[in-house]
Amino acid sequence: MKAKVYVTLKEGVLDPQGSAVMGALKSMRFSEVSDVRIGKFMEIELDADSKEAEERRVKDMCEKLLANTVIENYRVEFE
Repeated sequence: MKAKVYVTLKEGVLDPQGSAVMGALKSMRFSEVSDVRIGKFMEIELDADSKEAEERRVKDMCEKLLANTVIENYRVEFE
């Protein structure tokens, strides 16, 4: 089974990379851009015994390594 993990900065956390991209877009005359937030996307292939076990393992991965839960949120979709 495949898990898709999306990691984004929490509201209120500064995003210097997003600010740099927004500045570049504005300098390229994309004036309609009002904000840019940069995140991470991961696809993980799993061989778990059950969907519940898979969900637990991916949550554990996110909280221990894939996301800094102090400043980031994550969500997972399963295929």
